[in-house]
Formats: sequence, structure tokens, C-alpha cells
Amino acid sequence: MSFSSDAIAQAANMFVFLAVELTLLFVVISYAVGVLQHYIPAQKIQSILSSQNGRGYITAALLGAITPFCSCSTIPFLKGLLRARAGFGTMMVFLFASPLLNPIIIGLFAITFGIKVAVFYFVVAMGVSVIGGYLLEKLGFESAIKPEALEAPKPSCCTTSCCGKAKPESKWLSIWRSTWSDFKSVLPYLLGGIAIGSVIYGFVPTELIARFASDNNPLAIPVAAVIGIPLYVRAEAVIPLSAALAAKGMGLGAIMALIIGSAGASLTEVILLKSLFRNRLIAAFLLVIIGMAILAGFTYHWLF
Repeated sequence: MSFSSDAIAQAANMFVFLAVELTLLFVVISYAVGVLQHYIPAQKIQSILSSQNGRGYITAALLGAITPFCSCSTIPFLKGLLRARAGFGTMMVFLFASPLLNPIIIGLFAITFGIKVAVFYFVVAMGVSVIGGYLLEKLGFESAIKPEALEAPKPSCCTTSCCGKAKPESKWLSIWRSTWSDFKSVLPYLLGGIAIGSVIYGFVPTELIARFASDNNPLAIPVAAVIGIPLYVRAEAVIPLSAALAAKGMGLGAIMALIIGSAGASLTEVILLKSLFRNRLIAAFLLVIIGMAILAGFTYHWLF
């Protein structure tokens, strides 16, 4: 790990970039979700994403596939699903699938590795997301959702009758107040996750990652899957990064595991999830992502 001025500058620049980007993403997506909730009744969302039939799980996975969210920007959409009381299993499918089946990642896979590899990646990510969400519901992990995650933010006193006289408020301003309340509640988690991810980005060289996950290491694929979790790698960067790591000696199966680990979860996302989930559900979420990464890595190594 290098503590040079360049590394410090890279970490600082990444912190500022992610803080601005994720703040804007969180606020914009939260507001958009609030608008959707205003026009789409909760009962409609419940019926579409019900865990009582198989279609709900497939719908959730496909919804994840068409939403260009990274692991962190999935969280405000997830909060909306929680408050709409969508099925727990289908919500978890969306949480798994959304960052992994990002259309940008699928397109870059096809361009960089070919259609066959892109299809393989899509099938693995879709299949494990659906199975993971189904199993977590059947195993009773729904009880690990924090009660406050299911409650909409309470309106400010000055906009209700508690001030002595009710003040009418436009629906747009009401949605904005709810959005801002949500953002303030997750801001400490967001900044903490960004800080950790930025330090890793600035101070951990790609050569070190490639050495631990090279073809000479029999545990390369599991190591790459675990290494991917602390990294916050944008969808637009994860594929070019994998090409650089391959040039430094990293095996292709390990690269697949790293891509799924880094795109499917990040420390920033895990820290944000602490505002919604208890630790055992967070651990189960990470176990599914790591398991998916290892499965895809070994299968990719055997097939390609």
C-alpha cells in the first residue's frame, strides 16, 4: 500500500466524485420513487411484485435488468418497495439483480468478451438472484428488516395542524420533504462508505489485486470474489478494469468473480443497508453475492 501524494490525491478525488455523484443519484432517485408512489397505489406494487407466485420473482429480476442503477443507487428504490410492502423475496431479487444486470454492464460484456460470455453472465446473475431471493424469504429473513425502514418519514410539524393551524402544501413539496428526510437519515452511512471505498481505491494498487488472484493461486476465484466487495467500481469502469487486471496476470475466472463481487455489492452499499436491515440479513445478502461470484468464476473458467 502506497502513501504517496498521488495516492492521496486519487483517494481525495474519488471521495469528492462519489460524494457528489451518489448524493445526486440518491436524491433524484428518491424523489422519482416518491412521485411514482404518489401515482401508483401500494396495492398495485404489491400485486405486481408479490412473492406468492413465480411471476413476481421474474418481474423483479427483469425490473432490475432495465434499471441502470449501481449497487448504491438501488437503495432508494428498495426503500420505496419496502414502504409499499412489496413481497420480501421479490425485493431481494431486485436488490441482487439491479446492479448486476445493469444494461451498461451487459453491453460492455458483449463488446469486450463476446455475446456468449454476456449471455452466460446474464443467465447466472438472473438465476442466482431469483433463487437467492426465494430462499431468503422461505428461510424467514423478512424478520431482519428494521421496523423504521417500513415507515414513511413523518411530515414536519410546521406543515401540519400541530402548529395550531394546518398549512396546505403541494404534493411536490411534500415529496421533496420526504426525500430530504430520507437523505439525511442515510447521509452518515453514505459518507462513511464512500470514505472507506475511496481509501481502498487510492491506496490499493491493481498489481496487488492481480497477484492475489492470479492463475497460480488455487484460491484465486474465491479471493477475487471477496476482494470485489470492498471495491466501489462503476459499471462503466469495471470491464476496462478487468482488461487491465488480465494484462497483469489475473485469470479470467477470477475476473468474472471480481466483476460480480464489485458490481453486485460494495462497502458503501453494505453500510447503507445497515439503515434498513439487521446484520443477519446483510450477512445473507453478502453470502449470496459472494456465492454467485464464486459459482460464475469457476463455471466461466471451465467453459471458456
